[in-house]
Amino acid sequence: MPNRDLASDRVTSQSANPVSKVNLQVVIAALFSFVVLSMYLGRLVDWRHGALFLVGGVFGLFLYHAAFGFTSSWRVFISDRRGAGLRGQMLLLAIACLLFFPVLASGTPLLTDTVRGNVNPLGTSVVVGAFLFGVGMQLGGGCASGTLFTVGGGNSRMLVTLAGFIVGSVAGALHAPWWQSLPELQPVSLVQSFGLWLALTISLGIFGGIAVATIVLERRRHGRRLQAPRPSRDGWARVLRGPWPYVAGAIGLAGANFATLALAGRPWGITSGFALWGSKMAATIGFEPASWVYWSSPARQASLSASVLTDTTSVMNFGILLGALMAAGLAGRFKPSWAVSGKSLVAAIVGGLMLGYGARLAYGCNIGAYFSGIASGSLHGWLWLGAAFCGSVVGTRLRPIFGMLVEKTNPS
Repeated sequence: MPNRDLASDRVTSQSANPVSKVNLQVVIAALFSFVVLSMYLGRLVDWRHGALFLVGGVFGLFLYHAAFGFTSSWRVFISDRRGAGLRGQMLLLAIACLLFFPVLASGTPLLTDTVRGNVNPLGTSVVVGAFLFGVGMQLGGGCASGTLFTVGGGNSRMLVTLAGFIVGSVAGALHAPWWQSLPELQPVSLVQSFGLWLALTISLGIFGGIAVATIVLERRRHGRRLQAPRPSRDGWARVLRGPWPYVAGAIGLAGANFATLALAGRPWGITSGFALWGSKMAATIGFEPASWVYWSSPARQASLSASVLTDTTSVMNFGILLGALMAAGLAGRFKPSWAVSGKSLVAAIVGGLMLGYGARLAYGCNIGAYFSGIASGSLHGWLWLGAAFCGSVVGTRLRPIFGMLVEKTNPS
């Protein structure tokens, strides 16, 4: 599937060959890596650090087996009004808010000294950055989480998107202070502004409204709400090897994000790790990222000078890669190949650059700003959603120019 992201068509995922064999060597290698690296990271920093690496693995497993793609879910709704993926995201956010809001309202940490949500300013940089991210996710073939889990699952094209993502993150880190100096409003937290119960009521009402709207629009387009195809496996075979329904993905990802909040004292994020990796590589070829405003705070200076293995976001990203690798091995679908057209390769590069640059401007990606931001009660997360969705509309229309699929339901 060279010209689509791994999760772009759940029909393909659900009807995968049920007799495909488990890639046993891949599964054993992933399990061995999890054991060894979690123990090493626990010794290097502390037990929570090793545990967060394993939580990253859980994210990778759920993302892959549930084919929980933010990019493809938005695209099929834009192009074909298929709303199952968006409804899955609303369920994900509802569960996360139910878990997050009580902790954030009380301010009581769980397994750390402090606890905080991802609550950021609302301004020009968020609108521009999220819009660029939305375009980039459709051209690149994945969002932040989608890029990682598809790379881990063996999608070779996404390696190009990931490389562009890292380069774009470095450029974004260099330019972000200027963009974020433009007019913006102070951070707004629904939890702090309205209290726990009213904030929950408002959020759950919006999630429910969006879910209902997707059903109405889907029925208007197709005459009925489309049903998922029958899965290719049942029972324990499906549990171990997938595919899983969106509901399972929503529950698993929300639970893992809450585990991140408990262990790290803040929600899940991805793209700050890419900025760190890229800036470290830039330093090796003569650039001086330590002198940039983005890296000027003591905490960021410390992370820039230390090993990436001491960075929480980075080790969780490595865990996502390994978790998706193990899931692909269990599903018998880890078969990397390189068959990418020139147009698709250009789209991967351009999309990756836009993803990385946009995420730095917008204080995060579909995980740090959208998922974790809204789960933290931040209005910034809602602004990000609107701007990124508009960008995805543009990106979806650009995909055919690069020979990339835009899914349509077969009328039969």
